[in-house]
Amino acid sequence: MKAVWRWLGLCVLALLALQVYFIGRIALMAVADPQSTAFQRSEAWRIASNQGALPWSQHWVPYAQIPDNLKRAVIASEDDGFSSHDGVDWDALEKAWNKNAKAEQRAEKKGTLRPPKVVGGSTITQQLAKNLFLSGERTLLRKGQEFVLTMALELLLSKQRILEIYLNSVEWGEGVFGAEAAAQHYFRKPAARLSSYEAARLVVMLPRPKFFEKTPNSAYLSARAGVIAARIGDARLP
Repeated sequence: MKAVWRWLGLCVLALLALQVYFIGRIALMAVADPQSTAFQRSEAWRIASNQGALPWSQHWVPYAQIPDNLKRAVIASEDDGFSSHDGVDWDALEKAWNKNAKAEQRAEKKGTLRPPKVVGGSTITQQLAKNLFLSGERTLLRKGQEFVLTMALELLLSKQRILEIYLNSVEWGEGVFGAEAAAQHYFRKPAARLSSYEAARLVVMLPRPKFFEKTPNSAYLSARAGVIAARIGDARLP
């Protein structure tokens, strides 16, 4: 029995040490730009393993040099309550929870073994927490860690800094990371010169960047970009 308690104690200590490490990394981001994210490193390994080469494009741009229409577009599309919530959009989370429950009920009625994956109500801060430190698996343990990291990001960094890191590190295609690289890759111009429609078009790609990179003439992409471009003026910047 003592061995069991000792093992549990070591697990708790290891978990606490991991949280201290994460919090230290986040605190450092207040003054230093992250060199890479966990997602970027996993993508670099995948690309190098499959292709034997590493096409990579990322150019860090300070918050003040990222155009407001791109900031507003990503807020309008991904997280319209970003400037006011505490890192978690509880209303969106409740809706996603209910949607997941209904999907599971439908799957059970049909007798399928695996319920369909339903997108949750992740905020920009939650997406950043996942990209910076975590894997892409969907488990309760990973979601719990994501929640802790989200709270730490909101506590230790400003909203502007969170948005700056997000827009400089998010994936926009195969080996394309950050707004500046995306603007150059798709429009052959700096991010600062993007029009409202171009900014909206980039933002619409975010949930499935590799898919839309291969299907640039997608009718959905064009239509949705028009909707987001029309909403840019209503988005509230931090």
